[in-house]
Amino acid sequence: MTASILTETVAPGVTQITMNRLERKNALDRACYQGLVYALAAAEADDEVRAIVITGAGGCFTSGNDIRDFAAAGVGAGPRVATDFLTAISTAPKPLVAAVEGFAVGIGTTMLLHCDFAFAGKGASFRMPFAALGLCPEGASSYLLPLVGGTKRAAELLMLAEAFGPETALDVGLLSGVTEEGGALAHALAKARALAAMPPQSIRLTKSLLKQAHKAGIAEAIATESRHFGERLTSAEAQAAFAAFLRR
Repeated sequence: MTASILTETVAPGVTQITMNRLERKNALDRACYQGLVYALAAAEADDEVRAIVITGAGGCFTSGNDIRDFAAAGVGAGPRVATDFLTAISTAPKPLVAAVEGFAVGIGTTMLLHCDFAFAGKGASFRMPFAALGLCPEGASSYLLPLVGGTKRAAELLMLAEAFGPETALDVGLLSGVTEEGGALAHALAKARALAAMPPQSIRLTKSLLKQAHKAGIAEAIATESRHFGERLTSAEAQAAFAAFLRR
């Protein structure tokens, strides 16, 4: 566990995992990813935990991958830890509820595809900038986003890589609902408490059955995207985009 990933019991049966790198708008570096994997595993191993809430500190979900950390990691190191997290969140047996305020960039958006519930304040901003950075989709977004939002909307969001608001995120299936600004966490916690009060084995079985039809497709998409993502990191396009980003 790292100080950049905080866990706490916030209600009976409910664990909250908070991304906490305020100085970097909760950008995820390798230590964050390792902390998230650890936190999810610990929550899954604890029989007292019945629901998990994922959020970000300081009114910001996450600004995505820490480009500086990925650039310094060397070939493959950054993508490997991100893939470990994506595998963990996509296969988590217990219900996951996301609470989004502020920025949800890159993996901050794609991880919502693996949460059972996701709520965002009306001031939240989403973006999947992979193509603009010379990269490619990740988090099985090339598989899941067309499935939940349609191929045209998926192409718009993944290929044009533009920012979009919570109403669009709701419309394409990334969110369960939109709250007043600053209200996402309270709403997520209320849903998590309701889930924790339900028969736990029934909830886990229901989640498993809901996920079953696309389980293999998601795993294959994560693996394929991760391979291409790692290759794209060293491409001239990506290196030029990173250099431009780091000069800001």
